[in-house]
Amino acid sequence: MMRLGVLQGSNLNRLGRRDPAKYGTTTLAQITEDIDAAGRRLGFVAGHVQSNHEGVLVDWLHEHGDDLDALVLNPAGFTSTGYPLLDACKDSGLPLAVVHISAFPAIDGRERTDVFAPYATVYLTGAGPHGYRLAAEALLLRQPTP
Repeated sequence: MMRLGVLQGSNLNRLGRRDPAKYGTTTLAQITEDIDAAGRRLGFVAGHVQSNHEGVLVDWLHEHGDDLDALVLNPAGFTSTGYPLLDACKDSGLPLAVVHISAFPAIDGRERTDVFAPYATVYLTGAGPHGYRLAAEALLLRQPTP
């Protein structure tokens, strides 16, 4: 059974209330349940963490990384500047799925850089909250069969 780490960056704890026109009304708790339900159906388990502080995500990955098979990450506010989190993801050696709920990089009409994109095994942008489940499924399909 694949063990998946799901890391959520800054402000994602406000999903459902934060700019619903851009991010929708689905809450982080609902996204977590959707991922867990997909895991029960498809045969993976997920550990979840969300923080508005990049170091918390780095610490969580350092603590749990050896027990994981892959990562799903929405870096959110750390997308353009999260080099410590990027280094922790790269150092883990784990396949990485990067998810953006909205159509990145065209948020607010500004050009943005995603420092995680070049290292992503799977990259999903603009699929809304369903992007997490799709990313988990894509990582599962990429796992070697026993």
